[in-house]
Amino acid sequence: MKKTQLLAVVVLALALAGCGSVKIGRILADPGRYHNRSVTVEGRVTNVIGAFVAGVYQVEDDTGKIYVLSTGQGVPTSGVRVKVQGSVTPGVNIMGRSLGTTIREREHKVRF
Repeated sequence: MKKTQLLAVVVLALALAGCGSVKIGRILADPGRYHNRSVTVEGRVTNVIGAFVAGVYQVEDDTGKIYVLSTGQGVPTSGVRVKVQGSVTPGVNIMGRSLGTTIREREHKVRF
């Protein structure tokens, strides 16, 4: 019985390890590593461009800023805290700086 309990704890720990947020700076430092991978980021919305239910908004945490493409859920208002889940689309890397790296949003949740 103890082996099954240990196995259950290990499986749960591995499942929860993938649930944490990634710092934006880590994504921007190595966008190829996150290419087409599902990520979760948290931060404050700083810029918003939207029309109807689609748009682009920028999320900032203490390590950097990244643009998020929203195609069905609308865009949050500027200044709110959000938790965004989506996949990374790398842009180009010029002289060690990542330009055009975005997250294609699957969903976002507004946090106050």
